[in-house]
Amino acid sequence: MRASIALPLFLILNISYASSNNSIIALVNDSFISSQSIERYLDKSSSFDEKIELLNQQIDISLQLDMVKKFGIEPNNEEINDALIQLARNNNILISELKSHPQFALFVEQIIETLSVIKLEQFITKDFMPELSENDILQNCSIEKSSGVKQIKIAQIIISEILDSNSAKIEQRNAVVGFLEKLSKHISKGASFEAFAKLHSQHPSYYNGGLSEWLFVNTPNIEMFDSLEEGEVSKIYETAEAWAIAMKVDERYINPDIESCKQQIKNQKSQTYYLQWLKELRDSAYIEIYTDKL
Repeated sequence: MRASIALPLFLILNISYASSNNSIIALVNDSFISSQSIERYLDKSSSFDEKIELLNQQIDISLQLDMVKKFGIEPNNEEINDALIQLARNNNILISELKSHPQFALFVEQIIETLSVIKLEQFITKDFMPELSENDILQNCSIEKSSGVKQIKIAQIIISEILDSNSAKIEQRNAVVGFLEKLSKHISKGASFEAFAKLHSQHPSYYNGGLSEWLFVNTPNIEMFDSLEEGEVSKIYETAEAWAIAMKVDERYINPDIESCKQQIKNQKSQTYYLQWLKELRDSAYIEIYTDKL
């Protein structure tokens, strides 16, 4: 999964050179945090409480980076390079100018930290399925009468090849189309589309019977699927380097604004879940802070 993040515009402007004084101000499990790691974000007027707040943020980052390594989900070079390009754009400079900046190494470090934390949150919350109550929606979403927008679900059997991969494309096409025609006839007579999809489909959706996500009825192909009667199999159609048949499985009408609001609530619940996980991680860690060094 490629992480995408809107890096803050102030990143370049907010990093200053650290002082020559550098001492250990906190121990976090087997790691330590130095005074320089927070001083570059401070100015001379920063209070003790502000330093403590920044130190606590660094402690949380250290704990999260340890877990990123443990789970093996470190950002790859492509993700880091994409973030650097975005950072240059955000600050209206060329990527070459960014790379020649005297603090470029610090920018890379912060980008890696930011991407790592995002990937960790995605990893920890990937199986979290927050439930939305009617009260959640009423309190947070503006519900207005609307005719709604139609969505459908389809199931597909997608096959790219049957013959040897060295076969000519026309031969491969004829073989696949002939096979799909046979499947379509069996399904029309009552055979299980789901079972055939699990057995024959060469698309990753085979595992759940070829079932799709909810699709907006807004393209000619989707409109064709929407026109199918219950139990009717579509004509054979071509996808990228493959051929397929489909059935319409379900339909619904939604209010896009409410759906967007629901997603925002789910995101908030997921973030709360993650922060609680982080709190428990911190509670179980060995942390020692040397306040006299601040």
